Amino acid sequence: MKKISCAFIAGLLSLGLSASAFAEEVQVAVAANFTAPMKAIATDFEKASGHKVVATFGATGKFYAQIVNGAPFDVFLAADDETPARLEKESGTVAGSRFTYAIGKLVLWSAKPDFVDARGEVLKKMAFAHLALANPKLAPYGLAAEEAMKKLGVHDALQAKFVQGDSIGQTFSFISTGNAELGFVALSQVYEAGKIKSGSGWIVPANLHSPIRQDAVILSKGKDNKAAAALLDYLKSEPAKALIRSYGYAL
Repeated sequence: MKKISCAFIAGLLSLGLSASAFAEEVQVAVAANFTAPMKAIATDFEKASGHKVVATFGATGKFYAQIVNGAPFDVFLAADDETPARLEKESGTVAGSRFTYAIGKLVLWSAKPDFVDARGEVLKKMAFAHLALANPKLAPYGLAAEEAMKKLGVHDALQAKFVQGDSIGQTFSFISTGNAELGFVALSQVYEAGKIKSGSGWIVPANLHSPIRQDAVILSKGKDNKAAAALLDYLKSEPAKALIRSYGYAL
């Protein structure tokens, strides 16, 4: 009995060593709007695969500059489809790995209850001092906000009230801390259980801005990284898709 137990334990140890030998670490550049879902996805993926995810969150435009300058990322989850496509044309990605993992939604949001009405008329009333949005040159959600305001005919009148964040994460911080009474953020940042979880908001109709198609791609550095390929496969799985939808994204 003792010999069997020892052999059994040795076998378990061998399996553990084999699993760790195949596990890899994947460095992921993630658009700031996808912070919450990515943290949840990374936890589930690590449990399912044994691989380790090291995620960095920020503005898509800044990530592009870092990647072309040699930043050690294996995978890029952008806030648009143009930046990954550009890297693809510049031979900075693994051919055939790019796909749309989410379609983002823009929301005009305030941390104050009842401040933003259900039709966004608050923009036309202009009874506020500061309106936050992400830098349109760096963040696709900022560009979408700019497009929406132009279509509504309020952009030029509101421009003096703009407070710009480098990323959608910083923009959210401006609003949540009260430094701006309202602003444009990703719906995923304020959405939970099928509704806006706090404050007040207006989900901007999709016809007021270009579609926010968010693409994922394996970068050249990650071409031989098994964890990189496994992570993108996991993003296409039904559990990951369900989680992404739960944060207010379309697919």
